[in-house]
Amino acid sequence: MSATSPRVLARVTSVEARLALRDPATVFFALLFPAVLLTVLGLATPWGSAPYDPSDPLLATISGITGYTPIVLTLAVGTVALSSYPTVIATYRGQGVLRRLSTTPLPPSRLLVAQIVVNVAALLLAAVLTLTVGMLVVDVTAPERPGVVLAAFLLTAASTFGLGSLVAARAPTAGAANGIGMTLYFVSLFFAGVWLPLPIMPEAIQRIAVWTPLGAGSQAMLAGWVGDGVPVRELLVMAGWTVVLVPVAARVFRWR
Repeated sequence: MSATSPRVLARVTSVEARLALRDPATVFFALLFPAVLLTVLGLATPWGSAPYDPSDPLLATISGITGYTPIVLTLAVGTVALSSYPTVIATYRGQGVLRRLSTTPLPPSRLLVAQIVVNVAALLLAAVLTLTVGMLVVDVTAPERPGVVLAAFLLTAASTFGLGSLVAARAPTAGAANGIGMTLYFVSLFFAGVWLPLPIMPEAIQRIAVWTPLGAGSQAMLAGWVGDGVPVRELLVMAGWTVVLVPVAARVFRWR
């Protein structure tokens, strides 16, 4: 059986999924964290039931907590893709797991893809759980265009994991991966509107944000949520990041 066959990828993915389920921190941040965060924000903050942006005709139709839901989803993606994922791969490198794998025909791309598949599947479950809890507990309204929101969410995850793959491919230790990943994480959160919603940020910041994976993802999901057409530019930006970053990460991957 060839090392690049779908059966090998399925086997590696299965092993990575079982390893992920054994780590309580991974399970919490990949599955439960966004639902818990959205619930706490919805119950504890006074702006949750107020219009998201009274100056905008579309954004004024949704509540603050509904407008913040895409931001919570991008935050969840960033937490896993830029923090947990690179640290796991770098830990494998530090423990000599990758050195042993380098003696097999398995290409690095299969290990990276297996990790991405496991984490994106977990994030999809987390998104469904977050939306369900949000609608039942804190009155989040359903997206006007769920297909656009789903496509934007998947591309947000793919492009951000591409960025995390570059860190995972080169970081020599878990500490280095965590340091680099967290730096990218906090900068990305700024452009995703976590600290301050993008609609009320300066226009220059909004223009820069749309070219970052999490910034484009946040804006694309919000557009789908309020039915503001198809955010073609944001979707293409995230697809571009994905197509470039994942192959580059596989090419520069270091086993040791």
